[in-house]
Amino acid sequence: MNKRPGGYAMPDFPRSLIAFQRRFPDEAACAAYLADLRWPDGFRCPGCGHDRAWRLDTKAWTYQCKQCRRQTSVTAGTLMHGSKLSLIIWLWAAYLMATHSNGISAFQLWKQLGLGSYKTAWLLCAKLRHAMVDPDRKALFGLVEIDETTIRHRTKDGAVCGGQGRSHEGKLLLAGAVEVVGPGPGRIRLAAIKDFSTTSLHAFIATSIAPATTAKTDGWSAYPGAPGVNHDPRVIGAMAAHLVLPWIHRVFSNLKTWALGVYHGLRRKHLQSYLDEFTFRFNRRRTRHAAFRSLLRIASRRQPVTYKMLITAEATG
Repeated sequence: MNKRPGGYAMPDFPRSLIAFQRRFPDEAACAAYLADLRWPDGFRCPGCGHDRAWRLDTKAWTYQCKQCRRQTSVTAGTLMHGSKLSLIIWLWAAYLMATHSNGISAFQLWKQLGLGSYKTAWLLCAKLRHAMVDPDRKALFGLVEIDETTIRHRTKDGAVCGGQGRSHEGKLLLAGAVEVVGPGPGRIRLAAIKDFSTTSLHAFIATSIAPATTAKTDGWSAYPGAPGVNHDPRVIGAMAAHLVLPWIHRVFSNLKTWALGVYHGLRRKHLQSYLDEFTFRFNRRRTRHAAFRSLLRIASRRQPVTYKMLITAEATG
């Protein structure tokens, strides 16, 4: 077999629904695209590392290593591992989730793609959200605004609840950070947190912010002492917070509008996965169609996850 399984050259990402249909008319086109994403430098056996294999005619989209004879399908060991859904459905779902300006809910995806059940659509969306966090992503650096906020959450019966004002009762707590690049915002990070304590906020900073970064905050007492960053507190007092930290407050405002508009409020159990989705889309807002390729590239390199693993991680994370 040639270095590229199937001899398929990586095309540009489709920029419209019509272009998508033309690019991916069948399973073969989808499989070839995924193969190039998974093995951009040519096939590499996950067992022995050998770079030669042949395509099996008896198994769909499967290659057998010439050295150790291990058989590897294009989806084996990825987020799509063992899925009963067609590759066309996977690519359609990834395209709609990545390129739609506000995202798409599981209910909408269920209807748009004609899936068998809402649970199938929910699991498909949840797995793709899992691929919206690149394990190799770089921490924020330079000048970074950091703040915390609350968001009212949706209850089991569908109603949005939450106390008024600064009360934490019935609300979801989260921390956020945004790079300040020239006159505007760069990349962001969002994380669900237990409280606004030093322990919670320092942990967020440690995982989101690069060393030697200048952390601009509102002067909240939990921020000083965060290791590895230069703290630049701006005590707000009577001044409106959005005047001191304009970009992170704009991010929070957009997040809350998005959560209500697309999902009619977020549930506590799945908060982090939705924050990851918003972050993925925001950080690729200027290259939305390229986000489709990024999403599938990450999905092809993430380990398989099951329904039980997803709901357990959300419940304990």
